Amino acid sequence: MRTNRHILMVGCTAPSHIYPSLGLIRELVSRGHRVGYVVGDGLAELVAPTGAEIVAHPSLLPLGEATWPDDPASAMRIFLDEAVAVLPRLARRHDDDRPDLLLYDIGGLAAPVLGERYGVPAVQLSPTLVAWDGYEEDMAEALRPIRDSESGKSYHAAYNAWLRENGIERDAWEWIAHPEHVLSLIPRAMQPEADRVPARVRFVGPCLDPVRPADTSWTPPGDGRRVLLVSFGTAYNDRLDVYRACVEGFAGSDWHVVLAVGRHVDPADLGPMPAAGFEVHRSVPQLAVLAEASAFVTHAGMGGCTESLWFGVPTVAIPQAVDQFGNAARLEELGVGRHLPAEEVTAATLRAAVESVAGSADVAARLAAIRATVRAHGGVGRAADAVESFLR
Repeated sequence: MRTNRHILMVGCTAPSHIYPSLGLIRELVSRGHRVGYVVGDGLAELVAPTGAEIVAHPSLLPLGEATWPDDPASAMRIFLDEAVAVLPRLARRHDDDRPDLLLYDIGGLAAPVLGERYGVPAVQLSPTLVAWDGYEEDMAEALRPIRDSESGKSYHAAYNAWLRENGIERDAWEWIAHPEHVLSLIPRAMQPEADRVPARVRFVGPCLDPVRPADTSWTPPGDGRRVLLVSFGTAYNDRLDVYRACVEGFAGSDWHVVLAVGRHVDPADLGPMPAAGFEVHRSVPQLAVLAEASAFVTHAGMGGCTESLWFGVPTVAIPQAVDQFGNAARLEELGVGRHLPAEEVTAATLRAAVESVAGSADVAARLAAIRATVRAHGGVGRAADAVESFLR
């Protein structure tokens, strides 16, 4: 197959949506393809190390959870408004320099429309669960209130109108839920109703960026303590109560606790820290820490769930929003973690939950089996082969 093909990735300007595809993008560049990556100005630096050509734009998406609307349809509308704004920019840039293939995150809504314009495949890189056969019926109780709300009806009408403007006669709800080509970047174990997922979805598994674990900015403790990572990701991390409970619960223990508190919490607000066994950071190289960790306290975002299974680390999940509750339940169902509701977190309950998963032989055995399965998906190499199959 001829190399140096032109691939355009339309990303979503949120760290949790960017990280899952970076290893794949880097691999495609290393194989000689010309890869462009569409991303908001504020997060372009996350993509730059892959070697892809940055196609930056002023993003409408808020960074962090504070400014996102609580209403689901109103939040979805921001992604649509971004796509409507980005599409003309991409058309002006690429009408005379057309890509051979489009890749896109689930939030990169302009990509499949651009694919129709150019007559080239648009392949979704899904960092979360995908719809299965019968999804609308199974999820009707959750979907109906969103779709029947005034904001949901407005979103649907605006999306349909945008599709018609671009010569597409599909219904917006169908268009969103059932894209033609999908590569799933999550472990199959995390996908509900995996046996009912249609064949157009290919499970290539996590594409963890091989550069990130090599980060040398974090050094494991040399005192024999077990490592506990506590992190609530890049958005829903304003949990001073949990961090304080962690300090109280693990002070004087045989654990080395790595606290990543994010940008909303001032580390000084944690109060006096124990003399040993704790480190507090705004952020940490998560893959490097998980490679050494014996347990992980997480909000159960899909990225963190995927990484915990990749490294075989048991979890205590304290979900905050969106898909995290379902992910926490799934980890518990798999027998590799505990779901600890936020309102039940105390120093004692947190310590007990961590000890229960980290000290369980059954949990360790299940994690070993799932880790082997997750890594057998193929990851970066298989995903890149799958992308190239659309270029033949």
